[in-house]
Amino acid sequence: MTGALFSVAGRVACVTGASSGLGRHAALVLARAGARVVGVARRRAALEDWQREAGPVAAAVAGDVGARDGLADLAVAIAAPFGPPDIVIHAAGLNTRQAADDVTPEGWEATLAVNLTAPFFLSQALVPAMKAKGWGRIVNFASLQSFRAFPGGIAYGASKGGVAQMTRAMAEAWSPHGITANALGPGFFPTELTAAVFDDPDRAARNARQTCIGRNGQMEDMDGPLLFLCSDASAYVTGQVLMVDGGFTAK
Repeated sequence: MTGALFSVAGRVACVTGASSGLGRHAALVLARAGARVVGVARRRAALEDWQREAGPVAAAVAGDVGARDGLADLAVAIAAPFGPPDIVIHAAGLNTRQAADDVTPEGWEATLAVNLTAPFFLSQALVPAMKAKGWGRIVNFASLQSFRAFPGGIAYGASKGGVAQMTRAMAEAWSPHGITANALGPGFFPTELTAAVFDDPDRAARNARQTCIGRNGQMEDMDGPLLFLCSDASAYVTGQVLMVDGGFTAK
C-alpha cells in the first residue's frame, strides 16, 4: 500500500531543465521510478546524454522555455512522444547574479522569463489535458531566495518569490480539477547554478553550518520529496512550498 501511494509508474512526466543539475536528477529519478519522461532543455547534446542514461522511457525535446512565443508549440512537442503529461516539473532556472545597482533590463527580463513566466504559461497549455483526466501534478522550483535576500540576487529573488505565490494561485485555480500545484525549495545543492558557492570551500562550509542538519544538500536528498509531490501520496497537499534545505530557513 505504501509503495503504491508514492508510485509514478505509468505516468507521463515532463521536466524542464533536464540537461543538468536538479532538473536532470529529477528526470532520472522519475524515469527510474517507472514514469515515461520528456526532458526539455536548450542544450541538445547534454539533453541527449540524459536521454541515453534514462533509457527507452525517455524522450528529449530541445527548446528554450525562456522564449515566450514558442511555449504553445513546445507544449505540443512535449505531448508528442507519450501523450500529454500527467506531471510537469519546472526545473529550468536562470540566475544572472547582478547587483541591484547593475541590473539590466535584459538580465531582469531573461530571469523572469525562464523562472516565472515559462512555468505559468507552459502549465496553462498543459492543464486542459490534466483537467480531462481529473488528475495532475505541477511541481515548481522555488528557492531559498523565495524567502531570503541574497547579495546579487534581486532579479532571481523576485522571480522565486513570484514562484511561491504563483504556486498558491495555481492551486486555487486548478486543484478543484484534481491538479495539485506545489513547489520544491532546494537549499544549497552542487549544481551548475551554484558552482560559485561550492568552488569556495569556506563559503560552502558556512552555508552548511547555517542548516539545522549541518551539511549541504546531496542530490538524493531530493528524491523522496519529489516522488511525494508527484504521486498520490500528496493528493491533499496543494499550494505549498516544501523547503528541502536541511533546515536552512528554520534558523
